[in-house]
Amino acid sequence: MKKKAVKRYKITLGFGIGILLFLFCSTGPRPAAQVKGKNIRIDFDKSLNSRVTAVFNKKRNLSDNYSPSEFVTVSGKIMNDFIFSDKKVEKVDDKIGRGKKHILTATGSLLSKEVSVTVYDDFPTMAIFTVKYVNTSDNNLTVDEWTNNQYTIQSNADSSVVPEFWSYQSGSYRNRPDWVLPLKVGFKQDNYMGMNATDYGGGTPVSDVWAQDIGIAVGHVEMVPKLVSIPVTMPEKQQADVGISYKVEKELQPGESFTTFNTFVSVHEGDFFASLAEYRRYMIKQGIVFPEIPSTAYEPVWCAWGYRRDFTMDQVYGTIPMVKKLGYDWVVLDDGWQTSEGDWYLLKDKYPAGDSDMKKFVDKVHAEGLKAKLWWAPLAVDPGTDLIKNHEDYLLLNEDGSRQRISWWNAFYLCPADPNVQQYTKELVEKFFKTWGYDGLKIDGQHLNAAPPCYNPAHNHAYPEESVEKIPEFFKVIYETALSIKPDAVVEICPCGTAYSFFTMPYMNQPVSSDPTSSWQIRLKGKTFKALMGPSAPYYGDHVELSDGRDDFATSVGVGAIIGTKFTWPVGAMQRSRIDLTPEKEIEWDNWMKIYRKKMLPTGTYLGTLYDIGFDKPETHVIEKDSALNYAFYADHWDGEVELRGLEKKEYQLHDYFNDKDYGIVRGPSAKLNVKFDRFLLLEATPK
Repeated sequence: MKKKAVKRYKITLGFGIGILLFLFCSTGPRPAAQVKGKNIRIDFDKSLNSRVTAVFNKKRNLSDNYSPSEFVTVSGKIMNDFIFSDKKVEKVDDKIGRGKKHILTATGSLLSKEVSVTVYDDFPTMAIFTVKYVNTSDNNLTVDEWTNNQYTIQSNADSSVVPEFWSYQSGSYRNRPDWVLPLKVGFKQDNYMGMNATDYGGGTPVSDVWAQDIGIAVGHVEMVPKLVSIPVTMPEKQQADVGISYKVEKELQPGESFTTFNTFVSVHEGDFFASLAEYRRYMIKQGIVFPEIPSTAYEPVWCAWGYRRDFTMDQVYGTIPMVKKLGYDWVVLDDGWQTSEGDWYLLKDKYPAGDSDMKKFVDKVHAEGLKAKLWWAPLAVDPGTDLIKNHEDYLLLNEDGSRQRISWWNAFYLCPADPNVQQYTKELVEKFFKTWGYDGLKIDGQHLNAAPPCYNPAHNHAYPEESVEKIPEFFKVIYETALSIKPDAVVEICPCGTAYSFFTMPYMNQPVSSDPTSSWQIRLKGKTFKALMGPSAPYYGDHVELSDGRDDFATSVGVGAIIGTKFTWPVGAMQRSRIDLTPEKEIEWDNWMKIYRKKMLPTGTYLGTLYDIGFDKPETHVIEKDSALNYAFYADHWDGEVELRGLEKKEYQLHDYFNDKDYGIVRGPSAKLNVKFDRFLLLEATPK
């Protein structure tokens, strides 16, 4: 009897454990509401807290638990005391495409809440959110802030994996941090899209965090810049948090409502490239238009900045023969030609005959078969200039009436939303192109990425943030004016290490790595632009002298960037120059130019989803061009196996095009190769 009793007990216990495991391994409490896209699912509990599930080859909950994801702060207190009341689903067929809109409603003690979540067939990884709050109390409520899409992502990696998470975040800060970086416990970055210093701010309104197996991105899809924060934190091991918030500072009367911006959450495999590319595609559906790219935007660049501000025209003229000999197409006249920011008069000691001397220089460049680009820092005006004396009303003013300082130039902001400032800027562009004959612009300065709210009463702004929201309009004036005069003009915007505003990208045809501090920054910025501006974006790697060792052309070539340099020549043309083009360098520079010209990889298609820039080792980038796949591997030192992803099921001939070395034949789609290299390995896989 005892044996039988024990046996029955074991069966019962086993069955009970099975039931418990089933309940635990399923999704816990049944959701009060659920939103499903093809690759994303969002479960809401009875309080409209939520959690996100990624649905690819297998389902992966980003977090085991529900947590507050959409809420408001009222008089300093987070309000999340809502009770789910209803859900309805509507079909959607608009300019984005077909889909479903899920409307979830809930009631609270002071507010009611309506969460609208739209999933589109053509955007299977994304869900678009809008949240409406209504004051249902009898008293006025002070709403401080709203938060949307606040989520936790948990790492499933073994505890020995370091880092557990990588991230993309685009807040702009004075210390010019990497846009792509690993997370560690205690990390926090607010990624405020407004000013984080007197002249540093703006960015692309997306933050992304990913583990080895899954990633999540959040942001907004408004058509103009908004002063949101998109913080990324890692409070503890195996956990990172993302979200988007906005300071409302609004008095809400009984019965009155307000609605958040249109925000989104998306999930992805691999690194941040997929989420940024989907964001771009969504914004194009909404009406963002990227320009056709002229072939001139892909041509190599020499810049006179090697001679700094105190350059002489003899130095520039003296270098042009070598610029031409090495095959560079562009000559950039950099900072130092002007009396001041704002007035933009020509310096008498460099151009004693004024406009005719500047035109003479451009004509000389053209006579050599080259093109001329002019450095310029719009929106900046120096103290004591004629522009301030005659047009003080052009200035952007802070709420206390003070002028906003641009620290780098020791200048002040002009208001980008003021029609008079836009007209003044338009006339300058016309002078550069029509009177002086320039072919392109190098628009420079960290202050160009954003602007603070403007309180100048002379501008009659509908609201102070007009100056923030109309920066893209300001650049549109510049871009359209330049191309109306010269259709193949190149307009480069270099916001000096800031995290580039997506909203200005349609009004330039040459982004740049913008004063990189390392080769790593050149590569990660290249991947970012290929996602945000398209896989054949004419991304300029900036002066090679800003890369590791001041000679890392391999970084620009391998990621599909336009090559450039600021060498000084002949040796001794500038005293104490660290970037003289020596005879030895001339041979090296010439070799890289031949490789660049032969390959022209920037015009190929960057395949950004094949490799994870954080977790995959060695770091790998791939460009498809003329049916060949061009692999670029980077590591301080590598001795081991590399995987060649993206191949079709056929044979490929492998060739190291830098060292002119044959690596034999491999067969796709899965091919691996044992290699040994320092710094880089550039392989072309050509189908047989």
